[in-house]
Amino acid sequence: MRLKYVLKTSVAGLESHKSRSALTILGIVIGITSIILVMSVGAGAQELILGQIEGLGSRTIAVIPGREPTGPSDVAQLFSDSLKEKDLRALSRKENAPTINNIIPVVFGSETASYGSETYRATIFGGSERMGEIFDLIPREGNFFADEEVRGYADVAVIGSKVKDELFGASDALGEKIKIKGRTFRIIGILPKKGQVSFFNFDEIVMIPYTTAQQYVFGIKNFHRFIVEADSETHIEETVRDIQNTLRISHGIENNGKDDFFVQTQADLANRLGTITQVLTLLLTSIAAISLIVGGVGIMNIMLVSVTERTREIGLRKAVGATDGDIMKQFLSEAVILTGLGGVIGITLGGLLSLLTSFALSSFVSLPWTFSFPFSAAVIGLSVAAGIGLVFGLYPARQAAKKSPIEALRYE
Repeated sequence: MRLKYVLKTSVAGLESHKSRSALTILGIVIGITSIILVMSVGAGAQELILGQIEGLGSRTIAVIPGREPTGPSDVAQLFSDSLKEKDLRALSRKENAPTINNIIPVVFGSETASYGSETYRATIFGGSERMGEIFDLIPREGNFFADEEVRGYADVAVIGSKVKDELFGASDALGEKIKIKGRTFRIIGILPKKGQVSFFNFDEIVMIPYTTAQQYVFGIKNFHRFIVEADSETHIEETVRDIQNTLRISHGIENNGKDDFFVQTQADLANRLGTITQVLTLLLTSIAAISLIVGGVGIMNIMLVSVTERTREIGLRKAVGATDGDIMKQFLSEAVILTGLGGVIGITLGGLLSLLTSFALSSFVSLPWTFSFPFSAAVIGLSVAAGIGLVFGLYPARQAAKKSPIEALRYE
């Protein structure tokens, strides 16, 4: 039997039970839709994360206290207080690390800022006068604090755009005073809308001198980070080695395995987070793929019911010359058409849901989220759907082909 007639007969058979055919492919539709949605959102998340990391610049290096985590049991190491003022002085000396162009000590935490009756829970970011250079920040109003204000423990602040809107609304904030932990800070600068850069949202931030933050806000003498900028991309590895050697001498560490700090470049962070998002996407995709198997079992069950219902039809067709192969092709093609159609609907629905999700995240959550349609997943999904039709349609098709024409014609 020609393929054209096989397909025509199969379509006619499916159209005779439209409701059942639609319900049969529901599992395939849900499975493919879930896979497209998960992979699209995963790709968008990966682009967002990597974009934020790259926003710091490829020459930026982070020095973090504590042993580098290698598993869940090492998470507590991240709260170490191993970075001190003596380490900052050691790294600032050119003879120890000649390729360091910039270094800023960082302390941060969440505190409530208030102005009059208005309050806002902001990220308090203590840094040096060089923050604008490393983070590529230029206040839209006012200026950053200067070196003498850092050394003098000055009560000055540069606020993000959202902090300004929440506390002052449309009023002018420059020169006004806000309170943090009972201490009054004068606003000397207001940042433009910047959004997320690395792990910090600069719209929700209050920047103050790190000396003031340590002494009066957090009550600590250690640092949470050193943000280092190498003088050239070609000197990244050399800068990392100099940082490690300098800090090991400063901390009296002779065995590298006993480091109480770790150094992370932007490339390291991008690779690590990229791997994490890929693994999570694959895990969620695998879970979503289970519904495809469920859908395949459902198709096999419905096809077996269809074979039983159409026993007389099978007998009649065999009586007029149809072979076992013709019957098998017809029922196999019906299963493939069902799953293929489910795949097309699932890809379309998954793409639309992914687009809506991207729009919602970028519009309502204010994330720089970009829509990414996983074409490879669409091709694979359609192929898998057709393959499921073949695999799960094979048994019902063989059962139909094995029926005796005489017994089939007698079937009531």
